[in-house]
Amino acid sequence: MGRLLSALAFAALVAVSPARGEIADTPPTLSPKIIAELTLDELFAELPEHAGSPPGQRIEAEILKRFSRSGSDTADLLMSWASSAIEAKDYPHALDILDQAVLVKPDFAEAWNKRATVYFLIDDYSASISDIRQTLALEPRHFGALAGLGMIFQAMERKNDAIQVFERALEINPQLDKVREALEELKKDTAGDDI
Repeated sequence: MGRLLSALAFAALVAVSPARGEIADTPPTLSPKIIAELTLDELFAELPEHAGSPPGQRIEAEILKRFSRSGSDTADLLMSWASSAIEAKDYPHALDILDQAVLVKPDFAEAWNKRATVYFLIDDYSASISDIRQTLALEPRHFGALAGLGMIFQAMERKNDAIQVFERALEINPQLDKVREALEELKKDTAGDDI
């Protein structure tokens, strides 16, 4: 049990991921309100402890919510427009908007990550990796950026690099089932490569 929950004297939480079985009832003390009051560092500290449980899912959602807030109304509006352009598969327009977002708020990790995603979608791996590096420089625990980097390495046949990055993403957020599946496949593919 994480030290934060012990300090808050929460009841022990035993749950299983929905993909793996039943979800246990959540004690009322670990409410969305309590999770919303935790600092980002506290959320990250607790996430691995509650992976696959309802509190773990709420913690992940809160982290993603905080990632999406830039602190700038202009940057947030640009991100909204970029998301619409991405949904419409208008990647050149999305890139133009995201270029503006990183200019308006260069310390906003999610703007860099979103632009990295668009570069990935248009197969510009070099530009995507560059933006992921910037994302991780601003927020080293950005598990989405790490997962994206692993996917790029996988696409580039850099399997050992992909394995390392996927393992790091899962250390931070063990709830990334697709990353876990990709990691298991890569490990099977590379078994015996060192012989």
